[in-house]
Amino acid sequence: MPLRPPGRREPAIETHARARLPGGELAYTLRRSARARHLRVTVDPGRGVVATVPGVRTSEARARALVEPFLAEREAWLRGHLARHAAAAAELAAAGPLRDGSFLRYRGERHRVRVVAGSPSSRRSHVERVGGDEEDQLVVTLAPTERRDLAAIVEAWLRVRARDALDAAIARHAAPLGVAPVRVTVRDTRSRWGSASRAGRLSFSWRLVLAPPSVLETVAVHELAHLRVFGHGSGFWALVAARIPDHAAQRRWLRTHAAELHAALAGDG
Repeated sequence: MPLRPPGRREPAIETHARARLPGGELAYTLRRSARARHLRVTVDPGRGVVATVPGVRTSEARARALVEPFLAEREAWLRGHLARHAAAAAELAAAGPLRDGSFLRYRGERHRVRVVAGSPSSRRSHVERVGGDEEDQLVVTLAPTERRDLAAIVEAWLRVRARDALDAAIARHAAPLGVAPVRVTVRDTRSRWGSASRAGRLSFSWRLVLAPPSVLETVAVHELAHLRVFGHGSGFWALVAARIPDHAAQRRWLRTHAAELHAALAGDG
C-alpha cells in the first residue's frame, strides 16, 4: 500500500446513485470525503442533489444506508429546490444568447443591454453603465474594426469591475481580520466562488460582480477569514460574522441565483 505525504488527505470519491423515495426515484451524487465532518445534503443548480458523507473509506453501501433515509425525511424540501432550479434553467434557456435588448444582472440589478455603432474613427469598443428612471442599461459601443463577439466585450468590462470591487473589499477587511493575502486572482471558476490557500493566495470568480455588492463582500471576507482559520468550525464563522453579521442571507442569495450567474454571457456568438 503506497504511503501518502504527511498531512495530505485522500481526494473525495463521487458516484452517481438513485434513491427510492415515497415520491419516486431521486437521482443524486454520493460524495465520500475525508474533509467532511458530518452528513450533508445540498441541491446544486448544475449537479442536482449532492449528498456528502465523512470518510473516503466508507463503503458505498454503508454510505447509501446513511444517506437515503436522510433524503426520504427531506424529500419535499429537495424536490421543491429541484423544481425551482429547473424553472430557472428553463427561463435562462428561453432568454437565449446575449444580444441587443436582452437583460444582464450587474451588481445585483437587472440591466438591459444596448448595442450601438461607434464612430468610424473609433478604434476600440467600450461599455458604459447608464442609470435611468425606467431601467438601467449597459450600453456597448462597437468599434468598426471589432472582432470580438458581444459576450467577450461585456465579459472583459465586467472582469475589470470585479477586480476593482474585490480589491476594495479586501482593503476594507484584511487588516481588521489580521491577514494580508500575498496574491489575488480573478478567474471564471465553476466549482466555487472563491478559494484561499495556506500560502496566502486568494482566487475569486469574476461573476461575483453580477451579484449585489454585499454578496461579493461576503465572499471576500469568507476567503480572508480562511487565511486565519482553515475549515468551517465555530471559530471561522465567528470571524466572518464579526465583519458580515448577515452573511447567511448573503450566501443564501448566491445559492439561489447561482445558475443565473453561471449562465450569464453563455452561448453568445
